[in-house]
This record gives sequence, structure tokens and C-alpha cells, in this order.
Amino acid sequence: MILPVDHPPVAARKIGVLLTNLGTPDGPDAKSVKRYLAEFLSDRRVVEIPPIAWQPILRGIILNTRPKKSAHAYGLVWREDGSPLAAITRLQSAALQGVFGPDVVVDWAMRYGNPSIPARLTALKQAGCDRILIAPLYPQYCAATTATANDKAFAALATMRWQPAIRTLPPYHDDPAYIDALKQSVEASLARLDFEPEVIVASFHGMPERTLELGDPYHCHCQKTARLLGEALGRDLVIAFQSRFGRAKWLTPATDITLEALPGQGVKKVAILAPGFSADCLETLEELAIRGRDGFEKAGGTHFAYLPCLNEGAVGIEMLRTLLARELEGWNITA
Repeated sequence: MILPVDHPPVAARKIGVLLTNLGTPDGPDAKSVKRYLAEFLSDRRVVEIPPIAWQPILRGIILNTRPKKSAHAYGLVWREDGSPLAAITRLQSAALQGVFGPDVVVDWAMRYGNPSIPARLTALKQAGCDRILIAPLYPQYCAATTATANDKAFAALATMRWQPAIRTLPPYHDDPAYIDALKQSVEASLARLDFEPEVIVASFHGMPERTLELGDPYHCHCQKTARLLGEALGRDLVIAFQSRFGRAKWLTPATDITLEALPGQGVKKVAILAPGFSADCLETLEELAIRGRDGFEKAGGTHFAYLPCLNEGAVGIEMLRTLLARELEGWNITA
């Protein structure tokens, strides 16, 4: 069909895949961290306290004390190409570019910070994507992670007159492709160690216990992931939950308390992994690999190893390819 001469340019039809992850400050400095935390901790999915009670605490205390401490932690793990989470998610996106054919564009975004989900959805739409798969890279579903990422995308869609068709990647906590990828990654990491761990700890990001009581499936998803991975490895895993914040009662057992208790139970050699994270970040590289080691060794442990996330390694990328290809089925471009 020949378009009228005054017709606006029309991009060739494409399909978009948008990888989304939690977020990161723009830099390892207190100002950037404060801006990031203000957005993150103002999300009603993350902090389920009425704003009238929460915002004075956030603005009056937390944002005036926590950024400096968090900036120091970010500085310990910051890379030349940016924060680990953003850098790795960008590499994951690049590794998947082109694997689904020339008509599929793969991009990435952060729920908090940059690049933002609304900005990248708009970019995909402008590139001709009339169908977009939003892929939150959270194996275990949680309202404070998966749901809020999708919320942000849906809010952006609400501003569009001409919306693309949308699909979302479901949680994959028990998917055979994910469990097998974890198994391969853990076995490869263990083979590189110069000691045999007596215990392997699977540390998942913590959530307030109230989320479980309200019906959030996250705790159950974590338990199933650990059970299936343990079965695949042929050994039991110790499950723990990290990153407690505030005074609320959180899911237990706590990772730091678990690590510090192991030497007293006769366990001097430990390995720890974070199967709930698709990419290494502050919570894995600083909280587990640095502070976790420090707490374990001060308690009497002699050997400690942090086993990295799937990241942009070949095993992890193949797993993502498998999951995304399944969700893209039926979305073939036709003339």
C-alpha cells in the first residue's frame, strides 16, 4: 500500500521484550542514593503503611540518615560500567538481542531509577513494537517486586492513546529450565572452590511476615525453589531471608543470624547463593559476599564462599531464552 505524501512515518512492525528489574541509584553518592530511596520507599507495594503515617518517617528520618550509609555500601561494589544490577541487566539484554529473530527487539528497564519502564516502553512503541512482552526478572512472585514492575508498565500504558498489546512473564520459581540453570551454575561454582562446603545456604530477599498472611505466594515460591534445587543437587539447602528493614516482623530465619550461628553448630565451611536474584547487586555483593562473610568468620567460620547469580553467563541466558521464547509463541509478524 502506498501511503499519502503527508502521512507521518510508520515504523516497521516489531515485537518488543522489556526485561525489568528492581532499580539502582545513578551513582554511588548520597544524593543519588537519596533520590533512589525516596522513589523506592514511597511505593505503596513496598511499604504498606498509610502515607500519612509513613511519609514523615521517611522524609524526616530515613532519607536524612540512610543514604550516606547506603552510598558507602554501593561504593564497595560499584563497577566501571555502573551499578552491578544495571550493568548486568544491560548485558543480559544485549546477549538476547537477535536470538528471537530480526523482528524482536529486546530492551531493559528499572522499576526505580533509570532507565525507567515508561521511557523504554515509549521507545519500544516508537520503534514499531505493537506487541510487547514485559519480563520482570523475579523468579519468585511478590507484590513488592513483580506486581509493582507490572503496575508501572500498566500506568504508562494508561497514558497512551494507541497501546501495544501486552503480555507479562509469569513467575518461574519451579520451572525446570530455571532449576536446571541454577543447578549447573551452583555445580560450576562449587567446582572452582578449594574447599568442600559443609552447608549450602540459599538466601532469598526478605519480606515482612504480614505479606504471607495477606496471601502473597513469595514465601511458598522460595521454599519450593530451594527444595527443587536441593533435590537437583542431591543435598539439602538451608533456607534464609536477608535484608530486614524496620521494626516489622520479617520472614525467618534471618540470613545474618543463620550465618553467625553456624560455627557454633560445628559448621566451619559454608557456601551461600541467592536464587531469588537474577543478577548480582548490592544485596548479594555487599550484604552477602562482604558482610555475610564478615559475620560468619567473626563467629568462628573458617571457609566462606558466595556463589554468583546466573547473571549474563551462557547458562542463565539460555534459560531466559527458553522462558521468553515460550511466552512469545503465537506472536509472529505477518505482512
